[in-house]
Amino acid sequence: MEFMNVIRTRRSIRAFSSQEIEPDALTSILKAIRSCPTAGNLQAYKVYVIEAPEKIKALSKAASDQDWIAGAPAVLVFCIDPKQSETKYGKRGRDLYCLIDATIAITVGHLATVAQGLGSTMVGAFNEAAVAKIIGLPSHLKPHLILPIGHPAEEPEPTSRRPLDELIERDCIDENLNN
Repeated sequence: MEFMNVIRTRRSIRAFSSQEIEPDALTSILKAIRSCPTAGNLQAYKVYVIEAPEKIKALSKAASDQDWIAGAPAVLVFCIDPKQSETKYGKRGRDLYCLIDATIAITVGHLATVAQGLGSTMVGAFNEAAVAKIIGLPSHLKPHLILPIGHPAEEPEPTSRRPLDELIERDCIDENLNN
C-alpha cells in the first residue's frame, strides 16, 4: 500500500475477526519494527510476540479490563531497556531515549499492520507489573506499550483532527535575534 494511503486509512481497530494472521504478514510487521531509527542505533527495546490465547486474555485483564484485546490473534508488547540507553546517553537515555525508540517502533508497527491489510491500536493503559509477569519479562526490561493486531472486524469512521493552522507554526523565528 502506498505510504500516504496507509496514513490516510489508518484507524484504531478494537474488534478483530477470528481469522489468523498470515505468518508472512507478521514477519513483515516485525521486520518493519526492526528497521526503525533509534538513538545511537542502540535499539533499546524488545518486542514480545504473544499468540497464546490464555496469555492474550490475561493481558486484556492487565490492561484495565479492556476485553476487546482478548479478541486479537496476536499481541505485541513493546518493552524498553533503560539501562541500555543509559550506557551511552546517561540519565536522558534512561528516562527518555528508550521511550522514544519504543514509541517509534510501535508507531511503525501500527502502520505496518495497515500496509498488511490488518488492524491494531496502541494501548498504554495497563498494570506494568502484571504485564511483566504474564510475559515473563526480565527485571532489566519494562513494558511500555501494547499493540493487539488482527484482521479488522470493524470499519471505524475517521476521527476529527485539528486544523493545520492550529497544529503547525511556520517561520517561528524570533525577529529580535537578527538585531
